[in-house]
Formats: sequence, C-alpha cells, structure tokens
Amino acid sequence: MSASQLFLGIISGGRRRSHDEVADRADRIASGLQKLGVKQGDSVAMLMRNDIAFIEAAYAAMRLGAYGVPVNWHFKPEEINYVLKDCGTSVLIAHADMLHQLREAIPQGITALSVPTPPEILANYRIDPDHLGTPDFAIDFESWLKQHPRYDGPVVPQPQNMIYTSGTTGHPKGVRRSAPTPEQTANAERMRAMIYGLKPGARALLPGPLYHSAPNSFGLRGGRLGGALVIMPRFDPEEFLRVIATEKIDTIFMVPTMFIRLMKLPEQVRRKYDMSSLRHIIHAAAPCPADVKRAMIEWWGPVIYEFYGSTESGAVTFATSEDALKRPGTVGKISPGAELRFIGDDGRELPQGEIGEIYSRIAGNPDFTYHNKPEKRTEIDREGFITSGDVGYIDADGYVFICDRKRDMVISGGVNIYPAEIEAALHAIPGVHDCAVFGIPDAEFGEALMAVVEPQPGVTLDLAAIRAQLKVSLADYKVPKHIEIQSNLPREDSGKIFKRRLRDPYWERAGRRI
Repeated sequence: MSASQLFLGIISGGRRRSHDEVADRADRIASGLQKLGVKQGDSVAMLMRNDIAFIEAAYAAMRLGAYGVPVNWHFKPEEINYVLKDCGTSVLIAHADMLHQLREAIPQGITALSVPTPPEILANYRIDPDHLGTPDFAIDFESWLKQHPRYDGPVVPQPQNMIYTSGTTGHPKGVRRSAPTPEQTANAERMRAMIYGLKPGARALLPGPLYHSAPNSFGLRGGRLGGALVIMPRFDPEEFLRVIATEKIDTIFMVPTMFIRLMKLPEQVRRKYDMSSLRHIIHAAAPCPADVKRAMIEWWGPVIYEFYGSTESGAVTFATSEDALKRPGTVGKISPGAELRFIGDDGRELPQGEIGEIYSRIAGNPDFTYHNKPEKRTEIDREGFITSGDVGYIDADGYVFICDRKRDMVISGGVNIYPAEIEAALHAIPGVHDCAVFGIPDAEFGEALMAVVEPQPGVTLDLAAIRAQLKVSLADYKVPKHIEIQSNLPREDSGKIFKRRLRDPYWERAGRRI
C-alpha cells in the first residue's frame, strides 16, 4: 500500500473513522454534555476499554474546558463508585456491558450514557451477550449524540484528563492539573514531540489502555496530528506486528512487558512482518531489563526511547537507544526543562553518584493538586519538587539510574499497585491475623504481587477462599499472583512486620532490586 492510500483518522479493529468524523462527533458530544449541565472545570467520567468513542468523549470534555476522568475498567463496582463520587461527575459515559453491572454502584444524580460495545472488544473479551443492549437506567449514546448540533461555544483552555492514581491508603487520588497557558501548551507540544515522537502526520499505535496516564496523553495527542492513530483492544504480540506492517506505523507507546512478549515469539514469526516504518518507540512505566532492551534495538534498530516520570511529574528523564547501549540500565539524562534532586535520609541534597530519594519538577508544566486531597500533595512536596518515592542516583556523565523504591508500590506490567489497599482487604477476611503484600521478580511482568498471610491462632485458612474473597472487592490485577500462609511473621521491635526480610530474598536470587 502506498503512502497516499493509507487511511487518515482513528482505527480500532475493523472500524475506521476519519478526522472530520471524529471532530463532528466530539462537537456533538460536547453540545450534549453542555445541555446536561457540564461546564468549565467540571468532570466527565469515562468507563470504556480502548475505543474510538473514548477519544471522542475526551475531546468533547476538553472542548468545554472540563476534565475527562478515565475510570480503570478493571475496577470492581465499589471502586468505580468511589471514583464517581470523588470526582463529582454528573455524567458517566460507559460501554453497555459494563453499565449492566453497575446499577447499584452509580450514585444518584449521574446520567449514564451507554456506548455500544464494539465488535473488536467483543472478539477479545468474554462478555455476556445479554449485556449488550442499553440498560433501562441509561441513555443510548449513539442516538443521543445525533440529537445535538455541533458545539459552537467559545474556545476555552483545555485541561488534561484527570487521571486517578492508585492510592497508598486504599483509595486512588485524582491528579488535577491546571489548564495550561498558551506558553505552557507550546512547551508541552515540544516535549511531546521529543519524548513521544508525536509529530504532524504521525502514524501512531497505542496497544496500552487509555485509562493510564501516559497512554492517555499519547493517544489524545496522536489522534490530532492528521495522520493515523490505531488503538488496540488488547495487546496481542503477533497482531501488534501485523498492524505495524499493514498500517505503516512509525510511532508507538509501549511498556517493557510488551517487549518481553514480543521476544517470546518464534523467530520466523518475528521475521514475517516488515518493521521498516518504525521511527520512534517510547516506553516507560516500569524498569526494562537491559538484555531485553538490547535485543529489541538489535531487531528494530536505534528507534527505541525511554522516559522516567509519573502522572504527577511528567517525563523528567529521557534515554535514546544509544544511551541504553552505552549505559545499560539507565533511564537517561534529565529532560529539557526538568530539574532533579537526590535527597538523603537526613534531608540533605546529595552529590553525583550518591543514592537518594528522587525529587523532580518541570517549571513549564501546569501545577497540579490531588482532587479533594490537597494535603496529600503537600506530603510529597519539598520546595516545589515532588517525589514518587523512587530512589536512585545521577552519575558524572549525567545519566540517571533508578535503584529502588522507598515506598511499597509494586509495578506489575507497567501498572502501579499499592500493597496497603490489598492488605486492608486481607485484614477484612475472617481468620486473618496479619499480612504483608509486596512485589517479587517476575520474568514477564517485571514484578508480581506476593502476599504472606498469618492466620489467627487455631485457624486454618484456605488459599482458594482467600482469592475468592479478594476478588469481590478488588480488581483482578490487584489479587496477588502468589499467596503463602505462614505463622510467626518476622517483626520489628515495634511489632510491625519486617517486610524487607520477606521480600529481599526473592530479589537477591534475581540479582536485582526493582
């Protein structure tokens, strides 16, 4: 297929929607949302798997100066209920099959718009065929948007989506960033072009979920550059390669788990597809084993880039393929406009080569707060620099390395998971005296969740029953892959479980710490 024959617009499975169609639908959605009372600064919740409608709904919220709030579709009803209440939305736009399970979880006063679950989603997930129609408490999205004219209101500053990060105390926190000034918007455009590789006419591929921070930012930007954005319903290694070859993809956002799965494909399968269109592959969210990175560069060429950052901070370091080969394990050098400090346990700023907690800021970014939790923002702030709890150092040549995480967060397959939430759920199970949840090495996901449970005296706990009870209140990805029952867990003098004594042997055997 020649370049002139390539489709321009957004692609999902067999569905293709041109940029003009997307713009028309987004404007109609904006008009409909305004009629429902949505105004500048409000929230619009979106509970969908990867779908063109997700992109359109996000554009519509931004058009009104409102905050799109992607909700993790793995969440259980009570977790979804928390986000809907916390963000204060009056509208939930969701796939029909998901709405059917949320009748009791949607707070009163919220209008539910039911998006038809698309065929590529049905082909990739097990979905109850009885849940495909619009629930009786919801409004059919497609007929609703057709009733509204295109929005022609004033142009207002467009805030980023408000992403909910996993919570250290059991509840996620919404990262609410101020709408950017024109100068901040220009800075962001330059950074996205450098970090994400997103330039006018880019043919971008998004295999990761739109409810996550970086994929969301990548997808919303990639859909507005006049080229193509292909969103995958879920990551399948060979289908991923087929899409690259067929659609002449040049720019992709990935996580290391995807690299690992690609490398597991037979060599004859990998060689079957033409990768010559690739220009900029950016990855983040979790440590990438140096040998995997090298193998990918040998296969695709020096087109693989990496950044380190967080939902709160943005991309504060950037690494090229040459950096990765020259300094295996590095997350790169400090990004333009970013500043990093490495702070010791005594609060002092440390010199090059010394390991400390990483604090960062990007002066050109709009500031943020945690929605309804400004005190949590204060907790991670030091003189305008913020931390996500990572520990590392910068060497004499300016390369940054991440050594450990000071806090308990586990990153499994690029997903942030906080043990405190899982430990709280375990404590609620009858017969559990105490527990510890932590990450251990996993060849595919980087880390996997491990739970060690201490039963009450005289009680026999059943592993299958523990898993079943956890699945009632926690998203499946938060249920530990490994669970062990042990008596007399190691404790500090204070009586607190000595979690590192349980965790460290696994990492020592793996020869790494994160």
